[in-house]
Amino acid sequence: MAAEGFQDMSGNGELDESSAHEVHVSPPTEMPEENSSATEAPTEPTCPEPDPFPMPQAAEDDVEMPADFERLWKAASDNPQDFTSWTDLLQYCEQESHVAASRRALEAFLARYPLCYGYWKKFADLERREGLNIKAEEVCIQGLRVIPLSVDLWIHYINLLLGTLDMNLPESHPRIRSVFENAVQAAGLDFHSDRLWDLYVEWEKEQGNMRNATAVLDRVLKVPTQLYNTHYEKFKEHLNSHEPKEVLSPEEYEELRLLCRQSQKAERAEQAQEEEQERPPGEEEPATPDGVDTEELKQKIREQVLIRRDKVYQHNEGEVRNRWHFEDAIKRPYFHVKPLDRLQLRTWHSYLDWEISELNRDTKETIKDPNQAATEETEVTAQPQEGSEGATVVHDDHRVRILFERCLIACALYEEFWTRYTRYLESQSVDEARAVFRRACEIHLTHKPNIHLHWATFEERHGDLNEARRVLDALDKTLPRLAVVVLRRVALERRAGQLDQSEALLQAAVAESKERPTLHAFYSIKLARLLLKLGRNPSRARRVLQEALEISPDNDKLHLNLLELEVSEDPWASVEAVQECVTRALAAPLASHTKILLSQRGLQFAEDYSSSIQSVLSVYEEHQKLLKELGGTKREAENGDEDPEKLNKGDDNSAVAASEQTPPTVPHVPITTPPPPVVGADMSTQGGYGAYSSWYQQPQYSSYGYQNTWNYNQGYYPPS
Repeated sequence: MAAEGFQDMSGNGELDESSAHEVHVSPPTEMPEENSSATEAPTEPTCPEPDPFPMPQAAEDDVEMPADFERLWKAASDNPQDFTSWTDLLQYCEQESHVAASRRALEAFLARYPLCYGYWKKFADLERREGLNIKAEEVCIQGLRVIPLSVDLWIHYINLLLGTLDMNLPESHPRIRSVFENAVQAAGLDFHSDRLWDLYVEWEKEQGNMRNATAVLDRVLKVPTQLYNTHYEKFKEHLNSHEPKEVLSPEEYEELRLLCRQSQKAERAEQAQEEEQERPPGEEEPATPDGVDTEELKQKIREQVLIRRDKVYQHNEGEVRNRWHFEDAIKRPYFHVKPLDRLQLRTWHSYLDWEISELNRDTKETIKDPNQAATEETEVTAQPQEGSEGATVVHDDHRVRILFERCLIACALYEEFWTRYTRYLESQSVDEARAVFRRACEIHLTHKPNIHLHWATFEERHGDLNEARRVLDALDKTLPRLAVVVLRRVALERRAGQLDQSEALLQAAVAESKERPTLHAFYSIKLARLLLKLGRNPSRARRVLQEALEISPDNDKLHLNLLELEVSEDPWASVEAVQECVTRALAAPLASHTKILLSQRGLQFAEDYSSSIQSVLSVYEEHQKLLKELGGTKREAENGDEDPEKLNKGDDNSAVAASEQTPPTVPHVPITTPPPPVVGADMSTQGGYGAYSSWYQQPQYSSYGYQNTWNYNQGYYPPS
C-alpha cells in the first residue's frame, strides 16, 4: 500500500477528521491581488461546522494535461476506493511539476480522503509557489475545517501567515493571535499538541508580550500533554529571566507583592526591635522608596508564584500518568487505509471507556452538594482560573469529544466507533449526532451499509421520515440490489402506513431480479407475505408465488411457502388446492428430502381436514409409494415408531410399556437443507427469509415445526 504524503506523520492528530468540532469557515472577503501579501484574508477557522467541506473548483479544463495523466486519472476514478491508484496519480503529477494536473488530482483525492493532512500541506505549498497566497490560505482553512485536530496543519497555516502578512500593519498581530487562539481551542487538548503551545509562547515573547506568554504557559500547565514537564521548566525559566512585574498579571502581582511584604515585615519584626534598641537616640529606620522592589522581595514573589503553579503541575502530572498507558499503546494515531490490529482497536475502546467514566465520576461528585446543583453545568465544563491556587484539570464533555475525534482519525474506516460517537452525542444534541452520521456516511464510509442503516434508524426514531427515506435511497443507489437495504425501505414505508409504497418497492425488486432466480424467489416470498398478512389478499400472494415458480421450479422455498399459504386458507375449501400444490412439488426437480417433507405435510393436512376416509387413505398410499421410490421403506421413517414387525417379535408387554413411555417422534426424514419460514407463519421470530440476516444464514429444519404427532400405524391403518 502506497503511503506517499504520510511522511513526517507523528501522532499529533495530523490526519484528523471533521467532527462536531469541525471548524467553521465563513466565505472569504474581497482580496487584493492574489500574488500580494494580502492583509485581508478568508475568515479564520473558529467554531464547529458539521456540514461537509466544499472543495475549491478548478478552472483548468482547457489546459493540456501530461501524457499519462488521463490513464492514471481513469484508474483512480473507476476505482475511487483504491488508495494506491490515487497516490500513483498524485506522485506522477508532482514529478511532472504540472500545476493544473496536481490541483485537479489533489482536489479529487482530498474530497475522498480528507484526513491525509500531508496532502493539504502539499496543496497549500503548490498554491504558494505559484504566488497565490490567498488560495494557499483557503486550502489551509478548508483542511482545518475537516481536520481541526491537526497540529501540523495549524502550524503550517500559521507559518504561512507569518511569511505572507505585512507585520507592520496594525491588524496583522491581532490576526495572528486570533489564529493561535483558534488553534489551541481546536487542537490544544490533544496529547501531542506541545509544539503548538510552544510556538504560541515563543511568538508572544517575540512580540515583547511577556504577560501574554505567561498566560499561555499557565494554560498549557493544565493540559495533559506528552511533554508536560518541559512546559513547567519553560515557565520557571521565563519567570526567572524577567521581573515579576513584567510577566505576571497586575492583579496577581499586587496580590503576591502585598503578601510577600507582609511576610517580610513579620520576619523582621523581632530584628527591628533589636535594631531600634541599639540605634542611637533620634535616628530613624531608613525608609524604602515606595514602588521599588528589592531583590529579596522579587525572589519571594517568584517563590510564591512557583508554589501556586506547582500544585497545578502536580495535579496535571497525575492526569498524564493516568493517560500514559493508553497513549503509549496507540501506535498509529494518524489515518491510513491499512487495517488496525485488534490490540489497537481495544486500546481505543478502553481509552474512551476511561475518559467517559471520569466525566461521569466528576459529574456525580459535582452534584453531591445540593448547593452546587444549580451550577452543575458550569462547574463540569468551566476551565479553572489561570494561576488560581489548587486549579485542576477538568474532565469535561469537550475532553471526551476531543478523544472521540482523535479516535476517528485512526479508526475512520471502522463503523463501530462512529456509531459509538453518535450514541454519545445523541443524548446531548440530535443535530450534532446527525452531523457525525453525515460525515461518516457521505465521506468516509460511503460503501459500508451498516452505518447508513443506523443513520436511517436514527432519523426515523427522531421523527424525520423524509431524511430516513433519503438515506436509504442514497444507499440503495450506492449499493444496488443489496437485499437488506430494500427490506429496510419496505419496512420503513410499512411503519409509516404507506403499504402501497412497500408493495411497489417489493414489486420493483421482484421485476429487477428476474435474471437472478435465487434473489427473485427471495423477493417474491417477501412480497407474497406482505400481500397475505397485511394486504389480506391471498389470491395475489398465490399468484406471486406461482409466477416465481415458473422461473425457479426447483426452488424448494417457493414450494414450501406456497403449500403453507394453501394450508392457511379455509380448510374446507383448500383440500384440492393443497393436494395440487403437493403434486406440483413432487413433479418438480426438488431434492428427495424436500419432496418427502411436502408429501408428509399434505398427508397431515388430509388427516386433519379431509371430509372422507377414502381421501385420507388415498393420500396415505401416495405418500407410501413416494417413500419407497425415494428409498424410505421403513415405516419409522414415516410415523416415528418402531417397525410393527419388530414390535410383534418382542415381548408384548415390553412393547406396550415402551410405547407408553416414549412419545411419538418426528418422522425420520433425511434432511440436509433448511427451508425458510413460510408465508403464513410468524416470520418475525424465525430465521430464513423472514429476518434481514436470513440472506446470509439460515436455521436448521428443527425450527420448521412440521412434526407428525399421530401414529398412523397403531391400529388406524392396516399394514400395506
